[in-house]
Amino acid sequence: MSVTVRVPAKVNVQLAVGAARPDGFHDLANVFLAVGLYDEITVTPADGLRVTCDGPDADQVPLDRTNLAARAAEALAARYGRSPDVHVHIGKDIPVAGGMAGGSADGAGALVACDALWGTGASRDELLEICAELGSDVPFSLVGGAALGIGRGERLTPLEVGGTFHWVFAMAGRGLSTPAVFREFDRLGEGTDIPEPVASGELLAALAKGDPDALAAAVSNDLQPAALSLFPELAGTLAAGRAAGALTALVSGSGPTTAFLVRDPEAAAAVAQALMSSGTCRTLRTAAGPVPGATVAAAG
Repeated sequence: MSVTVRVPAKVNVQLAVGAARPDGFHDLANVFLAVGLYDEITVTPADGLRVTCDGPDADQVPLDRTNLAARAAEALAARYGRSPDVHVHIGKDIPVAGGMAGGSADGAGALVACDALWGTGASRDELLEICAELGSDVPFSLVGGAALGIGRGERLTPLEVGGTFHWVFAMAGRGLSTPAVFREFDRLGEGTDIPEPVASGELLAALAKGDPDALAAAVSNDLQPAALSLFPELAGTLAAGRAAGALTALVSGSGPTTAFLVRDPEAAAAVAQALMSSGTCRTLRTAAGPVPGATVAAAG
């Protein structure tokens, strides 16, 4: 018996960040859009908990108990009083350490896969509760589509989307640590009055209409200055994408992946080709969203 779950990457079309809280986290208004780049998580019974991984940059993925997929298996097993005796294999296609929630996707995928494999019958609310314990982005990886995340980003409200949005994603030559980017955000904002994060009404309306021009005018990422401070070369990638005709360009989440909104698949191909020729990025992917969250792809 094995179960395979397909789980998508995300792009943040808005990431509003508040001041650091006493617990070290930040309140967020985080508008997520799931896009069609996927990791596949396959679980099979084993004598103990084991994690393996293949795919692009798989050598950068931790295979110990710090991996969110391993932690998800342990959390579900503990809740149902069983041992987490499972082999979790990650077929990696979401960029590693790229600001597209690849690790979170693996956690959500492993949770759904183990629930199906073990027949625990956990409710969606239970799964979301475990996801929130695992990390701020994990609940959205379970839900997919489009959603507004508040708190640390884990409290989700689904959003209506009136069309499909097309993207080009440029992967950088190295990763960025999310905690390091938040620390830089705090450093850059020291001594300033950081407003409470709120979702943009214009951005939510643009999503609901499926209007790429209106969305391009409304996207924002409060972590972008911190990411550029730590990785200045990203500015060249953003400029190259805009020059190639992207409607807008931004750092995805904490980076270093950069995201370029385009009008259609033909524009995506042209912007991707221009970006690759510019020499400002390592690899490129095109994808569209929204797409569903973690979904069982095969079982048997």
